[in-house]
Amino acid sequence: RPFHVEPTNIVSVNDERVTDKASAMNKRIHYYSRLTSPADRALIAPDHVLPAPEEIYVYSPLGTAFKVGGCTDGYGKNSSIVTIFMIWNTMMGTSILSIPWGIKQAGFTSGIILILLMGILTLYCCYRVVTSRKMIPLIDTSNWEFPDVCKYYFGSFGQWSSLLFSMVSLVGAMVVYWVLMSNFLFNTGKFIYNFVHDINVTDIVPGTNGSIKVICPSAASGHPPQNMVVMFSSGNNTGFELFEEWWNKSQTVPFYLIAVLLPLINLKSPSFFAKFNVLGTVSVVYLVFLVTVKAAHLGIHLKYNLFTENDFFVPEFRLLFPQLTGVLTLAFFIHNSVITLLQNNRNQENNVRDLSIAYFLVGLTYLYIGVIIFASFPSPPLSKECIEQNFLDNFPSDDIMSFIARIFLLFQMMTVYPLLGYLARVQFLRHFFGNAYPSFFHVFVLNIAIVGAGVAMARFYPNIGCIIRYSGATCGLAFVFLYPSLIYMIALHRAGQLTWTTLIIHIFIILLGLANLIAQFLL
Repeated sequence: RPFHVEPTNIVSVNDERVTDKASAMNKRIHYYSRLTSPADRALIAPDHVLPAPEEIYVYSPLGTAFKVGGCTDGYGKNSSIVTIFMIWNTMMGTSILSIPWGIKQAGFTSGIILILLMGILTLYCCYRVVTSRKMIPLIDTSNWEFPDVCKYYFGSFGQWSSLLFSMVSLVGAMVVYWVLMSNFLFNTGKFIYNFVHDINVTDIVPGTNGSIKVICPSAASGHPPQNMVVMFSSGNNTGFELFEEWWNKSQTVPFYLIAVLLPLINLKSPSFFAKFNVLGTVSVVYLVFLVTVKAAHLGIHLKYNLFTENDFFVPEFRLLFPQLTGVLTLAFFIHNSVITLLQNNRNQENNVRDLSIAYFLVGLTYLYIGVIIFASFPSPPLSKECIEQNFLDNFPSDDIMSFIARIFLLFQMMTVYPLLGYLARVQFLRHFFGNAYPSFFHVFVLNIAIVGAGVAMARFYPNIGCIIRYSGATCGLAFVFLYPSLIYMIALHRAGQLTWTTLIIHIFIILLGLANLIAQFLL
């Protein structure tokens, strides 16, 4: 039964923070309930003393009371279709841009196999996260998140380590966002400038000459990595050179973003930006459309070589495959928020089915984007090694369809970035100071550190595929492989149901996660 907090015990209407008195009362009730069997209803408040549903708050162990929202059973009212769509939309992130590069690193056949296997493995571990609360006896865990389960089994170590790895995933995502936003803003600005000033330019990197132009930026390592263009005709050479100097992908554009995004992430509430979540869906749908159109014009360019490599094609199996598994760990990562998403499902008995369908659709989307881009990449004349960590970089800045994709993604990321900053702020500051917004100074210092990390990466190491695989393998070790398996084994051991087969399988899963992390730093 939800714990009722009297209106007088709500300290802040905005944060809905409860007082110490209300928090102590909730802990006391939980303590008393453990003294009796679950069937004993002596300590449960009768129905006639409960307030109306819209006045009921559910208490979180973090000290926050959330409105039930009129749900009498403690769950939301989303249908299975909506729940599946929410999980798909939440999981589809920046990793989709690096999937073709990951397939190139692993090899075509190996890449397809790894996407399927990693999807199944991460789905199983996610299932263990969902069921972890139900394996705790004699305690009402209906309002718990996975970090609360970790704290129950591992004490303060579980709480702080889950905070650490959660911050790694959030900050890693924000760094990738900053690198990508710098990339998209640079290419968008270059397209607009050239269009307005009627400047005809050509890239000085290798590329195709057809109606669908594909380029190989990595082949221009001997040239300046900024605009990498030569001007054919312009009315003002000096103005173009000045633009080239002040509109630089790594040296200036990452700093321009500070003026826009730093004030936004310091806002106390980012609820306004949550209204733009639909842009994520629009962006993914448009990427699928873009890939389909490009592939239809380029055709299929494949040649199967199991282990040998030539000038234009890569082997089907390569030793660099852990780079793809690192990317996929983050691509399939939803383990720290899946409980919240499934709590809003109207039919709780369908949680496992809906989660499985969502994972299937996510894997299908990754496969489609990755396989189509890799297979249609024009080899020859270009080598498959030219596939970039952000596959949009393989299309020149004056490509109309790519320009539209970059505009969509830029605006979407600029609305999601403050939300990620808010989540990082809530997790970090609430753990250390007991308040998500202790003062403007605390929030500003934290945001300066996060933004600084993004600017530094965009300036000195703008390799999103590598950033994704490092952060994915790191946070994945804890939330995907280690904690779900350990918690399941401990719960079975306490119930006297742990078998050698279960023990060996889950130890093997943990070792896979550890090997995945170590391999990222060796390759």
